[in-house]
Amino acid sequence: MPVYTKKRSDQFAGEKGSELVNEKFAGEMDTNMNLPNVLSVFRLCLVPVFVLVYFSNIKYSGVFAVLIYGIAALSDVLDGKIARKYNMTSTLGKILDPLGDKLMTFAVLVCITIDRVVPLWAIIVFVIKECLMGIGGFIVYKRVSDMPPSNYFGKCSTIVFFIVCVILIVLKNSISHLGATIMISVAIAVTLVAFVSYVYKFSQIMRYGKTRQE
Repeated sequence: MPVYTKKRSDQFAGEKGSELVNEKFAGEMDTNMNLPNVLSVFRLCLVPVFVLVYFSNIKYSGVFAVLIYGIAALSDVLDGKIARKYNMTSTLGKILDPLGDKLMTFAVLVCITIDRVVPLWAIIVFVIKECLMGIGGFIVYKRVSDMPPSNYFGKCSTIVFFIVCVILIVLKNSISHLGATIMISVAIAVTLVAFVSYVYKFSQIMRYGKTRQE
């Protein structure tokens, strides 16, 4: 084979390979930038808005903060339903969806802790649990290059935490410190049950090397 012919062949192969890589990257970007993931990003953007409104001096700031919290919760429900109904699940979505939930819950918990509605230990337990969850999720991702979806216990803990936090925000000036402590203790207990269920799920994934849709 003449030298110039071999060079042309190698150049064509290189260009073809680059095109395939670019097409694959573009396809992944199209898959990731879907409506459910946009809703998750929107929920992340609501986190600082919630904090600003909660500590603002505007009248009924607590009510407005709860409305923002409610919008975030609604977006969480919608992105999950849309992703499952229209087969728009993606690895990015499995990261953004729980990240938006956890950051919003963390922001709410920080606000009501600073406001002396709930004791400091509640946020410490929450942070430790979420750090362990994050480490476990990272290990699982390195193992199977995928993230396990949220399960029944995780969804229940999100709902319970939402209801408890809404009550504590709206009635923070009416409810006793003991009552608030009992309520947040129940919410924390449910999240710990969810944590145990995720530990079991992560161990199964590490053992069998695959994730499963709930």
